[in-house]
Amino acid sequence: MADPYDLIIIGGGPGGYNCAIRAGQLGLKTAIIEDRGKLGGTCLNVGCIPSKALLHASEVFDAAKNHMASLGVVAKDVSIDLKQMMQQKDDAVEGLTKGVEFLMKKNKVDYVKGRGAIAAPGQVDVVNGAARRLEARNIVIATGSAPADLPGVKIDEQQIVSSTGALALPEIPKRLVVIGAGYIGLELGSVWRRLGSEVTVVEFLDRITPTMDGEISSQFLRILKKQGLTFELGMKVVAIEKKSGELAIVIEPSKGGEQRTIKADIALVAIGRKPVTDAGIAKLGVKTDKRGFIETDHWRTNVQGVWAIGDCTPGPMLAHKAEEEGIAAAQLIAGNWGHVNYDVIPGVVYTAPEVASVGRTEEELKAAGIAYKVGKFPFLANSRARTNHAADGMVKVLEEESTKRVVGAHMMGPGVGEIIGEVCVAMEFGAAAEDIARTCHAHPTMAEALREAAKGVDGWTMQA
Repeated sequence: MADPYDLIIIGGGPGGYNCAIRAGQLGLKTAIIEDRGKLGGTCLNVGCIPSKALLHASEVFDAAKNHMASLGVVAKDVSIDLKQMMQQKDDAVEGLTKGVEFLMKKNKVDYVKGRGAIAAPGQVDVVNGAARRLEARNIVIATGSAPADLPGVKIDEQQIVSSTGALALPEIPKRLVVIGAGYIGLELGSVWRRLGSEVTVVEFLDRITPTMDGEISSQFLRILKKQGLTFELGMKVVAIEKKSGELAIVIEPSKGGEQRTIKADIALVAIGRKPVTDAGIAKLGVKTDKRGFIETDHWRTNVQGVWAIGDCTPGPMLAHKAEEEGIAAAQLIAGNWGHVNYDVIPGVVYTAPEVASVGRTEEELKAAGIAYKVGKFPFLANSRARTNHAADGMVKVLEEESTKRVVGAHMMGPGVGEIIGEVCVAMEFGAAAEDIARTCHAHPTMAEALREAAKGVDGWTMQA
């Protein structure tokens, strides 16, 4: 048998491949096992990346059809070539997955195709036609997550689809029902609405994006309604029936009440995700919580030499959170420091306008009894947003009074998925709102809205 690896990673998503790259850079003999046939995990293959390709394409179409004339640009006979739209999405994914595979070679990481399962501490079985066993001093479980099931509803990826199926529809549905008003459902719903679908979003709670700052969430809902999405809030789906080629979706109030039926051609189930933890952990005795997430202490499980990162562990199911954990775990395995600041994990909804958030919301600060100050600034007063005809939204900065540190920022508007990174850096350095406010920003830029909101914390916003 070959010499044992220093590290074997089960799962080739953002957590796994970043862990592998860092381990290789640190000189660890490393292998990564992935059964999809391509590296990149859900995010790169059927999640973040292909959805952004469709979001961008649909936004360009919508702009050409509905908004460019107001800028003096007239585009006639604008139409959709859905086949080409899907092809450019697939081309982007293919190029990026090959790039990740190249990084494995560059960093001397062995890429093993197949399904990995831990047979015993230090031993991983790989099944990919011809079974074999690998040995390692350390094993990282990075098996990710899968779409959560809706009780009584079978996803067939034809008429009743998960996010995977919604990224590959062969034609534009006339009527699309999205079940779940979280990030995934709203992004994909907005894609198909711009392309011509009648979109209805059914949400169990009485608000969309429930973890988001309440004020931003309310504004976000109003804007999505203006864009043509219809919402059924405080409603639950109790059944989906296929009748004469269409779907009959039975809904009722979440707190009980009269049922009614919505007709649709396609139903997208986007009620969240669940951890994938079938890498032999039960037999090994790896502890999980009641929801099936692997419990860890600084990414170590209760079994010596076995680690876990990413979506299969508690916390936000975000690719960048998994990346940070993968790098930190590799650092620790190599005998170095490893750290993730979970108070500074941004979240972005890539609709138009975008919504971005980091840190605590006002609701969380109030519930914790923490005194804070808030500064706000609307994009309507931002020069660049006004000239670009993209002035919906606002920026909000929250500062804890006792420490004078920024503890949260919440924003909706053009390009805020990029702007939020500035706040993350500020929070990592323990900045006050005044530190952002007294930092010169280029004019005219969207990022000035953040600076003005930071000024607003101490009452000196430049606003008419």
